[in-house]
Amino acid sequence: MSDAHDQAHDAPHEGPIKTPKQLIATVVASFVVPILAIILLINYVSLSPKKAAGTEALEAEATAARIQPVGRIELKPAGAAAVLRAGEEVFTAQCSACHTAGAMGAPKLGDAGAWGPRLGQGYEKLLTSALKGKGNMAAQGGGEYSDVEVGRAVVYMANKGGAKFDEPKAPAAAASAAQ
Repeated sequence: MSDAHDQAHDAPHEGPIKTPKQLIATVVASFVVPILAIILLINYVSLSPKKAAGTEALEAEATAARIQPVGRIELKPAGAAAVLRAGEEVFTAQCSACHTAGAMGAPKLGDAGAWGPRLGQGYEKLLTSALKGKGNMAAQGGGEYSDVEVGRAVVYMANKGGAKFDEPKAPAAAASAAQ
């Protein structure tokens, strides 16, 4: 039994590559096959259709839509003032969220006790607080509403709280009335 075992180990070892031509083919394949696999994987992952010249992806409107700015600044000409909104309308749109419920310490609409100390400071102080912000109230100046419209909302709320303020007039109307 030991003789059979020794004869199996004494046989020369042979591999699958028997000629130099097979060796060269194996070495070349060991480099080319992984490179082709990587290229195929990259193409598979990025299979999205690519826009080419002549498609609508390169038109001026499409390019402008892709590079448009995140924000915009619109300047309104001084002479092109729109119709001023009433104080009640501005109050409903901007102020009612806090001043109707009294949220975060805001005086409620029509609560004379809460408005009393504030009314003693005068209209100008109330308007400044509304435009620049005070306490938990954010500044309203420079937003969607003009300073005159915010002033009208202040007068509306103050008058509901017991004041007798006159509603501010439009700047152009005030200048023509002075003449």
